[in-house]
Amino acid sequence: MKTIDKIPTGKIGRTGKLVSTGVKIGGNYLKYYGKKAFNPELTRDELDEDNATDIYDGLKSLKGSALKVAQMLSMEKNLLPGAYVEKFSLAQFSVPPLSAPLVRKTFKKYNGAYPEELYDTFATQSVNAASIGQVHKATKEGRKLAVKIQYPGVADSISSDLAMVKPIALKMFNLQAKDSEKYFKEVEGKLLEETDYILEVKQSKEISEACAHIPNLRFPKYYEDLSSERIITMDWMDGIHLSEFAKQNEDEELANKVGQALWDFYMFQIHGLRQVHADPHPGNFLVDKENNLIAIDFGCIKQIPEDFYEPYFSLTDRENLNNKEFFYDKLYELEILNKKDSEKEKEFFSAMFHEMFTMFSTPYQSERFDFTDEKFWKHLTELSEKYSKDPELRRMNGNRGSRHFLYMSRTFFGLYNLLHDLKAKVDIQNFRVYL
Repeated sequence: MKTIDKIPTGKIGRTGKLVSTGVKIGGNYLKYYGKKAFNPELTRDELDEDNATDIYDGLKSLKGSALKVAQMLSMEKNLLPGAYVEKFSLAQFSVPPLSAPLVRKTFKKYNGAYPEELYDTFATQSVNAASIGQVHKATKEGRKLAVKIQYPGVADSISSDLAMVKPIALKMFNLQAKDSEKYFKEVEGKLLEETDYILEVKQSKEISEACAHIPNLRFPKYYEDLSSERIITMDWMDGIHLSEFAKQNEDEELANKVGQALWDFYMFQIHGLRQVHADPHPGNFLVDKENNLIAIDFGCIKQIPEDFYEPYFSLTDRENLNNKEFFYDKLYELEILNKKDSEKEKEFFSAMFHEMFTMFSTPYQSERFDFTDEKFWKHLTELSEKYSKDPELRRMNGNRGSRHFLYMSRTFFGLYNLLHDLKAKVDIQNFRVYL
């Protein structure tokens, strides 16, 4: 794969890159409408493919939060056209890496020494490049190590990157700018945390120690003396990405074993620790030769406050969900409804969120749930399509719900998709034996 010798770190350079991407997209639309004039039956597939390619190509050279947003969107499989999902999913663990000279220069800047001065061996060619950093193989005193290096300028460009992405997000998610600041602050705060590698090492150690007793789950060891604010050194873990395992595995028992470990890991964090690994994409998990699940990235951890946890999970109980008075009380607590809403708005959003909570809580209604259940996935897809095209919703303010919904919804949506890809059946309450 072609390497990158320079990343634009200043606001002008990064804005210029996005502007040039916008020009390309404009050209794609002109090409599309020109062809459609001669062929009215032409679909948007080619346009989506061209736009997705140009947007991804622009973002991958910028790295950082702009690319991270693309990665997050790739998990919204029912929100975006397939071409975008396919292209943006490359941001999970397959983007052009930094060149060897830039790696050495970056390492020296962050750690005060070149990599060959700190490790016995260090491979300047990365083995895994993602949105915020890339990973290199190294050895020291007989230990095989993975060294994660943050891209230059990522932490400093988060606010300006989000300001550039904001108009697109407002339009895509039907948000009103004046009321949406809490959501952007939530994303900005989490992205800033992801660039703080000292915090990531701390979170990694805390969660891996707290979850060490869960079967079929493994974690690397972290080395604080070889880590810094922009560098993390941990054990090298042998295994294949969860997505590769899911594609090649045909053994139902193994799928269930890995899926159960994944489910128990997430439920233990949520219900036991009141915090959760809120970045459940396949690039953050490996499966080893013994079919153990390995969690390798703890940069994005979402704290779950009690005043959100209690109303949110109380609605997984269908008796509560179908109790109109109880349901309305929880909608106010979760900031889905507010006192200024008209009767029409109350009726519309309570019906909408009742449908959404019904869908989200479906796995909780049985002792054992099959994540390949076509009825469940059809319901999920239809619900997404229904509200993404609903003209009534577009006339209303889409700013609904506590800021905590952002990463909790992302967590469950990502988790359900991973379990679906695995074709796993899991025991829903099994995690309680580990609390």
